[in-house]
Amino acid sequence: MIELLKSKDKVVGSKQTKKALEQSRTTAVFMASDADQKIIYPIKQLCDENGIPVYNVETMKQLGKLAGIDVGASIVGILK
Repeated sequence: MIELLKSKDKVVGSKQTKKALEQSRTTAVFMASDADQKIIYPIKQLCDENGIPVYNVETMKQLGKLAGIDVGASIVGILK
């Protein structure tokens, strides 16, 4: 599933991912296990409600690197 993170069609961050989920444009979501639960919990709920698979990555630093950005990321959404 990590190959999905190399996709050019993705959004990074909770606000952009939430927006994409609400617009039904997301096929999968990656979350950092060390991210603030207040940030990721509402996104996880949206994913559960919409049947979107959620994948966990150990750290925000790892998730950012896998997504191709130079900073950590709490959430990355893969777009259709």
